[in-house]
Amino acid sequence: MTGEPGDVARDVAGTATEDRAAPPVPLSRNRGYRLLWGSQALSEFGFHASMIAFPLLVLALTGSGAASGLVMGTIAAAQMVAGLPAGVLVDRYDRKALMLGCEAAQAVSAISLVIAVWSDTATVPHMVAVAAVFGAAAALFEPAENAALPVLVDTVQVPAAVSMNTARASMGQLSGTATGGFLFAAGRFVPFLADAVMHTLSFIALLFLRLPKRERPAAPPGRLVHDMLTGLRWVWQERRIRVTILCAVVLNLFFSAFYLVVIVLAGTRGVPSGEVGVMAAMLGVGGVLGALAAPVLHSRLGAYRAIVAVFWALTLFTPVAAFVHSGYATGALFALMALFPPTANTAIMTDQLLRTPDELRGRLTSVLALACGAAGAAGPALGGLLAQALPGDRAILVCSAGMAAAAVLATVSPTLRGLSPNPPAGNRPAAA
Repeated sequence: MTGEPGDVARDVAGTATEDRAAPPVPLSRNRGYRLLWGSQALSEFGFHASMIAFPLLVLALTGSGAASGLVMGTIAAAQMVAGLPAGVLVDRYDRKALMLGCEAAQAVSAISLVIAVWSDTATVPHMVAVAAVFGAAAALFEPAENAALPVLVDTVQVPAAVSMNTARASMGQLSGTATGGFLFAAGRFVPFLADAVMHTLSFIALLFLRLPKRERPAAPPGRLVHDMLTGLRWVWQERRIRVTILCAVVLNLFFSAFYLVVIVLAGTRGVPSGEVGVMAAMLGVGGVLGALAAPVLHSRLGAYRAIVAVFWALTLFTPVAAFVHSGYATGALFALMALFPPTANTAIMTDQLLRTPDELRGRLTSVLALACGAAGAAGPALGGLLAQALPGDRAILVCSAGMAAAAVLATVSPTLRGLSPNPPAGNRPAAA
């Protein structure tokens, strides 16, 4: 592509020179960003409350673990299948309308499940259909939100906005997962009723969101596959984006494998299930704190040093798990390790969003989500193989070696060294 990242943001925002001289509106007073962030805080709470209740509901109604796996697998499969087409739709059509459609579809689907459970008519095909809607909506909403972000906030605020979105996701997962089990105990339909209410409130909030108008390319029929391939080619041809996506994939792969290996090792060591739950919760707590610290770390370190520091930190902390036997101590280690990835995520997403033309941002996000999702799915499989083939401590060391190899490559990469230390200043979102 031509032009610098600042030029892209300026072209999208279409702001005047005198406006660029003024200080940006803080995120806390940015009406558009607050609406988007708050609506998704509600939505993600409801989504994760449903996710923890879904397998419990299937097991309660059918007693089949296979049926439970089918329903949960449908969510992941729908996200994977809808990923690339979702990016094309985000680049073609009105992003606010797509986000509203996602919230409405999830609210209606959840209500249909509430009615079915309440009337004792819920079936596995119905639950599979609801799961497919949830997965497809999540796959469509994420690129729409990420593509809208650079036109809602000032360029220099993109790292803070990305990290706040990461913190919101972690908080939604923690609160929703913790609450969903209690809601299910109150009534089988209650978690899904809460989900429907959250998505409805999110839909209402998004009605008041105003996005700057943008020039959208014509959408000739039958060009969906062509446009998907265009996005893939563009991502592949942009060396900096290609390398940063590779970094994210490697990090997801080995960290997911390491996480499963540690869980399996805890079971073989006789760690009580309550302590295992604390381990998982501490990972979320560390993620929230890391996301809040990410803007400061990214600002002080810059993109290249932030990415490299995260790789080396995880490489050094990973082997410690082989020598820790207490579930609580392992949870503390998880929390410490989870502090670092949000900084790398902030550095990667900021550089990619500002480097990508507005008409390709949806496809960029969908490609990144698809790649990281595939790595997140392959990681547990790799971890399972390592845990079966090797003693637990050796399996952990293999994961650490993989991270170390990736850290060395990231450190010596001339492409990563060329990343901008910080995003360019002075570009404003268009007034809505």
